[in-house]
This record gives sequence, structure tokens and C-alpha cells, in this order.
Amino acid sequence: MTGAGRRARGDDPDFGAVVSTDALPEHLPDHDFVVAVAPLTEQTKGMFDARAFAAMRPGARFVNVGRGELVVTDDLIDALRSGALGGAALDVFDTEPLPSDSPLWTLDNVLITPHMSGDIVGWRNALVEVFADNFERWIDGRPLRNVVDKRLGYVPSGPST
Repeated sequence: MTGAGRRARGDDPDFGAVVSTDALPEHLPDHDFVVAVAPLTEQTKGMFDARAFAAMRPGARFVNVGRGELVVTDDLIDALRSGALGGAALDVFDTEPLPSDSPLWTLDNVLITPHMSGDIVGWRNALVEVFADNFERWIDGRPLRNVVDKRLGYVPSGPST
């Protein structure tokens, strides 16, 4: 398994190898499945476009459970219609809800889910636990967990406090 991120690294605990997002197009042909899970930032907006889909292995499958605007929808539709992509599973879209006249609804090689990929059993309890822990940390003047870096647009990875 390979990931892509802001910086390349060979020691990622989840992916092992992570390539730089800038190098993503040259690595796309190596995979039968490409899963988009990136946060939406200025750097990631539209990262899956005609160039990215053309770089993918013929017949590859594309999954987006990240953010809808990671994908240039018209380019995805073209790649699916032409057969360049074998199929797509999409949980998020650049416009939600997905308009009823979107061609994605009519393509046989597309699976559409109702923006629920993050729903797991116990997610509400986990959310309450983080909130309660952060409240105690705030009262005690300690650093909070899962703080979004507003310059980056997401919670940076690194040692947990």
C-alpha cells in the first residue's frame, strides 16, 4: 500500500511508503484502486482531474471518501464514460446532495453512497470522549487534542499530547 502526502516519507505507520503529492501522477499507474481521503485545502482542490485519471491504470477503480472538491467531477465523468476508469465508488461530491440530473446517477460503473463513510458504530461516544477530554484539558490549561491548524486546513499528524 502506498499513500500520498505533502512530503514523501518511508516510515509512515499506516502506509509505510508515502510519496509526495507532487509525484502522485507518476505513481497512479501502479495501483488498481485509488482512494481519495485527503482534506480539502488549496493544494488538494481538484487534485483528481483529467491528468490524474489519464495517469491511472486502465480499468482502475477510484474511491472518494475524502472531500467532494478533491475531484473535478466532469473529468471523472469523462474518464468513466470512456472506460479509462473501470469504476468509481463515491461518498462525497462537490455539490451535495448530488443533483438529481447528475450523469453519475446513470453510469453503471458508479456506486453512490449517502456521505456516510465515516459513520462507524460508537462514533458518537468517541466524539463525546474527545470533547470531555478536551474540556478537562482546557480547564487545566493543557494542550488540546485534534487542533486544526487553520493555515493548513486540517489536524497535522505528529505525536499526540
